[in-house]
Amino acid sequence: MKYLLAGEKTERLDFRTVNENDFAAWLEFHRDPITSLYWKSEKSTPDEECHKWYAKQQWRYENDLGGMNALIERSSGKLVGHGGLLIQEVNGKTAMEIAYSLLPAYWNKGYATEAALKCRDIAFANDYAASLISIISITNLPSEKVALKLGMYKDFQTVYNGNEVNIFRINKLI
Repeated sequence: MKYLLAGEKTERLDFRTVNENDFAAWLEFHRDPITSLYWKSEKSTPDEECHKWYAKQQWRYENDLGGMNALIERSSGKLVGHGGLLIQEVNGKTAMEIAYSLLPAYWNKGYATEAALKCRDIAFANDYAASLISIISITNLPSEKVALKLGMYKDFQTVYNGNEVNIFRINKLI
């Protein structure tokens, strides 16, 4: 299982692989209408979307394509969201993405930035890629702010999985 950060820590977060015990907490992400403001997906039920999301993470783990890690708040032991390094294909090119999604109750508290910084630092320290991207909906200004805090810049705009997105990038300094 390449590129996973299981066992890593930040000041406030523990990283571990996702598991079925997280399902009920993450289902709330799919039920909350605010989360769909930024990303269009199939018109299935929140339960189906959550099951598909977890199946996709397991598939990623099994195929060494990275994957999301559960982000656990150290002080409470609660799931705050997911973050990780993902191998993605954008416009026919393979790239490593820093990805992050948080439960709305944990937005605007610095958790996304904290997790994403850890992902960036581990990817570059281990020479996983010469540059990293984040795929961000053109409407998701909070995620853009996280990308900018990481030192990323807006590289280009495209359509990804039916969503208009900006591709943010950071290059490893040599």
